[in-house]
Amino acid sequence: MLLIDGKEHIKTCIFAHGAGAPMDSAFMQLVTQGLVDLGIKVVRFEFPYMQERRLNGKKRPPNRQPELIDCFASILAEQSGPCVLMGKSMGGRMASILASEQSQNPKILGVIALGYPFHPQGKPEKLRIDHLPGVTVPMAIVQGARDALGSQDEVLNLSIPNELEFLWLEDGDHDLKPRVKSGFTHQQHLEKTIQFCADFIKRCY
Repeated sequence: MLLIDGKEHIKTCIFAHGAGAPMDSAFMQLVTQGLVDLGIKVVRFEFPYMQERRLNGKKRPPNRQPELIDCFASILAEQSGPCVLMGKSMGGRMASILASEQSQNPKILGVIALGYPFHPQGKPEKLRIDHLPGVTVPMAIVQGARDALGSQDEVLNLSIPNELEFLWLEDGDHDLKPRVKSGFTHQQHLEKTIQFCADFIKRCY
């Protein structure tokens, strides 16, 4: 099942969901509509486990990484032109792994991760960054400063490629949501995220 939003714009991103929510979650909808309003075509899809959940209503864990990558790659192959790969959390991680595995694929122009899962929650020693040096296209990460899967303090101390472009959202959590006491709102952070992503996508072209 695909959701293709926007007209046949030259500039296209493939937007993958995270581990727990489908392609039409509120977060995915808001970011997609924001990008479409800024002239980006957005292609959304669901990984096999999420497709099964939609059919039978039963929750199940994500597929193994090779299956997720194969699914993402098949969506990319269906596109008529080059794209920027984008994903929320797990989807962003899979986008970066696909880009590292297909570094010579001319269809991949860039990668965006929204809330990159640098490590599982509560397990900062289990890092998920070994493949990042293999991403040869531009890559951007939008991250909440207090993300439990990779806070700003943690990430700044990691050995990651200097070429990575970051947008840090003050007091944001893994869903980029700040606490009320921060003085920021989730809507403000999402608007900033959408503008940043649209600008990045256009630069990749």
